[in-house]
Amino acid sequence: MSRDTVDAIAEAWRKELPGVVGSELELGKRAARLSALLGERVETELARLGLTKAEYEILAVLRASGEPYRLRPSELSQRLLLSSGGTSNLLRRLAAADLIDREPDPSDARSSWVVLTPQGVKDAEAAVKAASRAQAALLEAVPAETARTAIDALRTILVALGDQADPQDPDS
Repeated sequence: MSRDTVDAIAEAWRKELPGVVGSELELGKRAARLSALLGERVETELARLGLTKAEYEILAVLRASGEPYRLRPSELSQRLLLSSGGTSNLLRRLAAADLIDREPDPSDARSSWVVLTPQGVKDAEAAVKAASRAQAALLEAVPAETARTAIDALRTILVALGDQADPQDPDS
């Protein structure tokens, strides 16, 4: 097995602080590295489509919500771990690009809905497909069984840490 950057980092810490740094460092570093590699590929594709990662995430969550492709701004903020101000800025940009509409909630005058426009639906689908293709191409050399084992192991770890999947979020 070849030594990778994480192996070198872990080995250095085992030498410098024996018994102090262990699998937690390797797990964290490997998860971060995998996320960075996948993220870089996706962001390259999104840039070609004129979207930032944050804009993409809003479009993808709205599209995954099913017809009528609408959520409250507070739901978007919660699902994407964004501040309400950050969400508002993104929604303004997406509305200016005619990808979303803001609609008042007839049952609550203080509330509104964020709804994908027909163009927003098309762009969301194109972006999700492009992101998926980019990630699949990167992972092409990974055997399916290895990927499934990693997915299951990471799910087990996240659940053990108290992370609960959102049943309405297909990305969780």
